[in-house]
Amino acid sequence: MARSTIIPFPSFRVFLTPSASYSSYLPFCFSTSTPRITNRIRVRAASGLSSNSMSQPATDPITTETASSQQGNVDVVVQYVVLRRDLIDTWPLGSVVTQGCHASVSAVWNNKEDPVTIDYCSPDKLDSMHKVTLEVKGESQIKNLSEKLTSGGIIHKLWIEQPENIPTCLATKPYPKSIVSSYFKRLKLCK
Repeated sequence: MARSTIIPFPSFRVFLTPSASYSSYLPFCFSTSTPRITNRIRVRAASGLSSNSMSQPATDPITTETASSQQGNVDVVVQYVVLRRDLIDTWPLGSVVTQGCHASVSAVWNNKEDPVTIDYCSPDKLDSMHKVTLEVKGESQIKNLSEKLTSGGIIHKLWIEQPENIPTCLATKPYPKSIVSSYFKRLKLCK
C-alpha cells in the first residue's frame, strides 16, 4: 500500500510526473479539511503571489518561458460579450453587468463539450481568459447581430431577460479571435 503524505498548505500546485499510463497517478484523494495525496503525485506549495494580482499565484519560470515562446504561433481564444447601450444608460450598472455574466456563463456551459471551450476553461488558462465586451445601441441592433452570427454559424447565446422577455445582451462561445473578430469589427468597446 502506498504511503500517504499530508500537505498542510491551503494553496498548492500539483505536478504529475510522466508515466506510461494515467493509472499510475492514482489513487489520490482530497479530504474536506486537509489534502491527502499519495506519493505518486509531486506537490509543491504555491510560493507566493505575483506582483500584479493578489489572487494570481506566482508564475513558474519554466512554464512562463514555454508559454511566451509558443504564444507567437497561437491564435488567442476569446469570448465576445455584447451589451445594449440603452440599458447601460437606463438600468443600474450591476444589473447590466449581471446580464452579461448570464450570457457568458450560458454560452460556455451550453458548449462545455466543445474542444475550444474545454481549452479556454482548462485549469492552466483559467486565470488568463480573454473576453471582449462591446456595445450596440439597442434591442434591434442586438437582434440583428444575433441573426448575423447565426447565419455565419457562430455559436452564441442571446440572453432574454425573463419575465420581461427583453433581449439584453449576447455572448459567443469561446473562439479563436481570427474566426470571429470580423463579426464585431464595427462595434464599439463598452465603456
